[in-house]
Amino acid sequence: MPPPSDIVKVAIEWPGANAQLIEIDQKKPLIAIIREVCDGWSLPNPEHYTLRYADGTQLYITEKTRNEIKNGTILRLAISPNRAARQLLERIQSSCLDSRLDALKELAKLSADATFATEFINMEGIFILMLLVESGTNNLLDKFSFGEMLAFTLTAFLELMDHGIISWDLISTAFIKQIASYVNQTTVDASILQRSLAILESMVLNSQSLYKKVAEEITVGQLIAHLQVSNQEIQTYAIALINALFLKAPEDRRQSVLPSSEGEDSDLELPLTEMSNVLAQKQLRSIILNHIIRGNRPIKTEMAHQLYVLQVLTFNLLEERMMTKMDPQDQSQRDIIFELRKIAFDAEYDPNSSSSLEKRKAMYTRDYKMLGFMNHVNPAMDFTQTPPGMLALDNMLYLAKVHQDMYIRIVLENSSREDKHECPFGRSSIELTKMMCEILQVGELPNEGCNEYHPMFFTHDRAFEEFFCLCIQLLNKTWKEMRATSEDFNKVMQVVREQITRSLGTKPNSLDQFKNKVRCMSYSEILRLRQSERMSQDDFQSPPIIELREKIQPEVMELIKQQRLNRLCEGTSFRKISNRRRQDKFWYCRLSLNHKVLHYGDLDESPQGEVAFESLQEKIPVADIKAVVTGKDCPHMREKSALKQNKEVQELAFSILHDPDEALNFIAPNKYEYCIWTDGLNALLGKEMTSELTKNDLDTLLSMELKLRLLDLENIQIPEAPPPIPKEPSSYDFVYHYG
Repeated sequence: MPPPSDIVKVAIEWPGANAQLIEIDQKKPLIAIIREVCDGWSLPNPEHYTLRYADGTQLYITEKTRNEIKNGTILRLAISPNRAARQLLERIQSSCLDSRLDALKELAKLSADATFATEFINMEGIFILMLLVESGTNNLLDKFSFGEMLAFTLTAFLELMDHGIISWDLISTAFIKQIASYVNQTTVDASILQRSLAILESMVLNSQSLYKKVAEEITVGQLIAHLQVSNQEIQTYAIALINALFLKAPEDRRQSVLPSSEGEDSDLELPLTEMSNVLAQKQLRSIILNHIIRGNRPIKTEMAHQLYVLQVLTFNLLEERMMTKMDPQDQSQRDIIFELRKIAFDAEYDPNSSSSLEKRKAMYTRDYKMLGFMNHVNPAMDFTQTPPGMLALDNMLYLAKVHQDMYIRIVLENSSREDKHECPFGRSSIELTKMMCEILQVGELPNEGCNEYHPMFFTHDRAFEEFFCLCIQLLNKTWKEMRATSEDFNKVMQVVREQITRSLGTKPNSLDQFKNKVRCMSYSEILRLRQSERMSQDDFQSPPIIELREKIQPEVMELIKQQRLNRLCEGTSFRKISNRRRQDKFWYCRLSLNHKVLHYGDLDESPQGEVAFESLQEKIPVADIKAVVTGKDCPHMREKSALKQNKEVQELAFSILHDPDEALNFIAPNKYEYCIWTDGLNALLGKEMTSELTKNDLDTLLSMELKLRLLDLENIQIPEAPPPIPKEPSSYDFVYHYG
């Protein structure tokens, strides 16, 4: 008799028959178990059947996945993946339209299963689907049926390709043209448009050769048109396609996809590969600003990510200038420095001047010193460091030309101060540009899990340059407030960085709002914030306070633990793991109210609130959890090479290990949920909660509790040591006498 750990009790369904309650011996071949089930219903040819889950996933059970079956699971006897794929292929090519539509509906569901997908693709089912799309699916269908059938066809195609079984390079040009035609149409069903945009994005991301074909078919004008619809899902896919085209574009084509924003008008019907600087970023930016960022609907997580990616890619256009050194021998580049001098001092060199060469050189040296360059004789040498390279000079020239009064005021104001108190404009501009590149991560690829976009950078065509103009004013203001000298330069830059990052952290909606934020973020305010933070972190270090902290810390930790467990009881929606970032399948996990069982199960869509326990089919007793592992130690990080290489995904991965060889794998939606779940699971197992969130919560709550308990001692100095204990009396022979 096999040991109990190898026996799983399940129910198996078959249409029109009573369910069979059987015990599956996991050491017994799966085909033998299926034969016994077929015998129970007197079904011939058991080799034509297999087992599937009866829940929403309807996944096939194979020898590799059979160990995932849990006690109490409801299974369904179904025809084998091979026969199902063959039958569906026959039905989708049937002349009966109803049969074809039903087959495509079923195919769209089954395609998510890797076992079925392998069989279907091996029968060249992908190419059958492509032919259906290329031929317009069926010209005899009415418009509604055509749209419904096409939507299921595209869904099945995308699901099948998502398994990575077949190369995207095998996709035909005719298929690409047909999919592109749906995107380029002014009126098309939303479900067809959404799937078409997703397919084109996957083509671009997975094949360089397909990138060229897609870029020849898709017009910028139509993609921008899709950003103006009310459907945020379509807007998200449209921005994702623009981002994908830019990411995969050759270096010499990137300015074609997201060019500089100098142009005002553009021919938006030109193919992307032929767009030079004619695509005005102003139009794309203003549409995103007005129809998405300032729209009436809240920005969803995926849209926020795509806006962040677009922001990063736009700033990355500055990388070339940032990494370009100035050539001191290049006269055109040196003329820019001369123009800065001319605008500041309104003094242009007259070649007919009778001044001697020595006098002219002395005059230039004096002016370049007043402009704040490090090298007074040849300021071109100041721009040979990368970063920021020529980008710093570009910013200075923009300030001098576009905000001339501001530029002249900054230069003359500093040149009139004493030498030791002047803020060097040239040096400050170079270091400030370098700092801005670091803060905005110019030249770095977008992070997979980041959604931190800044609305204010979508409000101006030259957002980076305008950002510089605001920051250089801030730097000069802070320099004066600190009464800084040249020796304090690095200290001032540190304060300015803090002022910028703190102001950006408030997510201002416009550059004017940012200007107001940094205006309030004075040097004295920075000192106040630092002092306040020190008070909450470092100030309570006297022995009595430390002793009080140690006494109340267990109470605070218990409070944090209860909060974590309460959050687990509420549950969280997790996305299914996929090679595509956008995966429209979810699963939900929550802890039972008695903290003894984890309930989980698949969902058809992202939930709007808590999911009832009854709708979660699977469960794991907390007592069966062996360990919680994170990062690269997780089974799904070892198994999926694509995910293994993604640092951001690894940082959000954790797994619950239970039973000998089983694991429940998670990818948290963000860092906060990752900390909540890993802390909560460790608390369930009686282990220490070690996340950064717990440390921050502990510091915050301890500080608040300490301050509350010390309110009565305000303005009373707490001694570093307790008062001395008096000496013992010489004798204890004394009593009180009452008169």
